[in-house]
Amino acid sequence: QVQLVESGGGLVQAGGSLTLSCAASGRGFSITDMGWYRQVPGKQRELVAVLAGGVNTNYGASVKGRFRISRDNAENTVSLQMRSLNPEDTGVYYCYVVVYPVGLGISYDYWGQGTQVTVSS
Repeated sequence: QVQLVESGGGLVQAGGSLTLSCAASGRGFSITDMGWYRQVPGKQRELVAVLAGGVNTNYGASVKGRFRISRDNAENTVSLQMRSLNPEDTGVYYCYVVVYPVGLGISYDYWGQGTQVTVSS
């Protein structure tokens, strides 16, 4: 079982910055992808940023150039530095990991509980 603990959400004014962090804990697994998605009421969950295999980085189109994702493999943590925030960035941000339990040869997706980010105009 993998536990994900997110932190860093909150209220910020437009133009401001926030950093989100997510820590994965548990035993007997390896993690390939780590990243963040976000969701607003009435809309589908959308990609914010994902580090695939710790090498390839994918950003959502609306956050490119403003957000930066980073990962600490030793600590199994992923962070999202968000700058130049605007009201359209408001939403619940979910940590996402792809986990391979040792010896099973299959992967599982895990999601955090979500952290609210609110950007005021």
